[in-house]
Amino acid sequence: MNSNRVKKGIERAPHRSLFKAMGYTDEELERPLIGIVNSKNEIIPGHTNLDKIAEAVKAGVRMMGGTPIEFSTIGVCDGIAMGHIGMKYSLASRELIADSVESVAIAHGFDALVMIPNCDKVVPGMLMAAARVNVPTVVVSGGPMLAGKVKDKSVSLSNVFEAVGTVKAGAMTEEELYLYEENACPGCGSCSGMYTANSMNCLTEVLGMGLTGNGTIPAVYAERLRLAKKAGMKIMALLERDIRPKDIMSERAFENALTVDMALGCSTNSLLHLPAIAHEAEVPLSLDKANGISAKTPNLCRLAPAGPHHIEDLYFAGGIQAVMKELSKVNALHLDLITATGNTVGENISTAVNTNTEVIRPIDEPYSKTGGIAVLKGNLAPDGAVVKRSAVAEEMLQHEGPARVYESEEAVIEAILGGEIKAGDVVIIRYEGPKGGPGMREMLSPTSALAGMGLDKAVALITDGRFSGATRGASIGHVSPEAAEGGPIGLVQEGDIIKIDILKGTLDMVVEEEELKRRKDLWRAPEAKIKTGYLARYARLVSSASTGAVLR
Repeated sequence: MNSNRVKKGIERAPHRSLFKAMGYTDEELERPLIGIVNSKNEIIPGHTNLDKIAEAVKAGVRMMGGTPIEFSTIGVCDGIAMGHIGMKYSLASRELIADSVESVAIAHGFDALVMIPNCDKVVPGMLMAAARVNVPTVVVSGGPMLAGKVKDKSVSLSNVFEAVGTVKAGAMTEEELYLYEENACPGCGSCSGMYTANSMNCLTEVLGMGLTGNGTIPAVYAERLRLAKKAGMKIMALLERDIRPKDIMSERAFENALTVDMALGCSTNSLLHLPAIAHEAEVPLSLDKANGISAKTPNLCRLAPAGPHHIEDLYFAGGIQAVMKELSKVNALHLDLITATGNTVGENISTAVNTNTEVIRPIDEPYSKTGGIAVLKGNLAPDGAVVKRSAVAEEMLQHEGPARVYESEEAVIEAILGGEIKAGDVVIIRYEGPKGGPGMREMLSPTSALAGMGLDKAVALITDGRFSGATRGASIGHVSPEAAEGGPIGLVQEGDIIKIDILKGTLDMVVEEEELKRRKDLWRAPEAKIKTGYLARYARLVSSASTGAVLR
């Protein structure tokens, strides 16, 4: 056992004395030491219930003869951090989470881990650490929030962001906005649409690192606590069989994850996080592979913000396993892969049933024949850009219009709310990438403002930053190379014609090559926006969005 290095032999008497200072007995130290990685805090709605999840996990570990030992890590609430300097820290926090879990897990010789994340960067950060540490690991999230209700309409966080734009456009009163504010987020859990947190919790289940139900059982249901107990019990079985994260997260497991990603219409952030997790698992994963899978994978679900359904609806329809069961009917998945359940993918989905074909379309009646996410390439994004195709209005799948160029999110929000953006415009937001931001901020405020003002079907947004999973409309992010690294998005000038063809997967500016070369010769790298602290170090080390924005 790994833990023998901190507890066995006369040389470890000092170590054991420190354990005993915390109340551990000889009997507990004889058992496997199971690290319970808990991101509980009081600033993220998805984390406020994680103390209860942790206690349930510990009960499961003890039932099967292990000694659970809890430790913590950080988290950032993307919603609260949205639209100001705080968002620069969101993506960057993923690396701190992975580093902190690695540090504690290896330093203390844990035999296995149960990870308890929820919300955007915590899930991928923990999965990255799982691959690095590579001891038997199960992930059990805190679960999704229930949808809110406003006048009998199911709503979620994205509705509140969009309502702000509706008020600014004069189509809603501030009193009506307050109704959304009061009711959209009714309690604990990861926000109720197919946003980044729920996308990653669902894909954790698909990768095989979470048990059945990890992505969809609501946070407030007793079934979530039962799942946590099962996770604590299951980790002991994985430890006995020595099944490790790198055994589970194989190249074919990532292919399964990309396939279900496309069927669900997950957040575009999944194409930042899956490559980063794959990098840690030493598995090759490129945007080209994502596009190839998208081209042959039908889109079966349209959850908020792409449609009217929420995660609870997906739960009642049969959950992620039911989606996978539909995909298996056309041999779209690898079914022989081992998972954290101890069984194969095929065994896991054998009893799954799609109980609501409105929420999960049958495989022969999809929303579209291609996936919910598209990767675009062209002279504006030579290394790729990403769009949530399933949330784009039909009329914006192909669009051509003049560039309106802004150097920051703040500048574009001011322009939108000030009425400067007109139907047909293509808004360019640059110097917001991993290095240029730094931190690659999400742009939910401008996209929501446009949607609230009724312009989401007439205006496109393009950025080297990111878009929240709560975004809808022709919002194209992750443009690579980013402006701060001399990418073509930094060469766009006001009025340049931009051509978007999501159907063909292209993104171009109509500018002669000779003119682009002239602009490139005149371009100079901007001064760093932040020169001290963690973000300054992050900006120096971070790679392109096209490779997952991992640290070099």
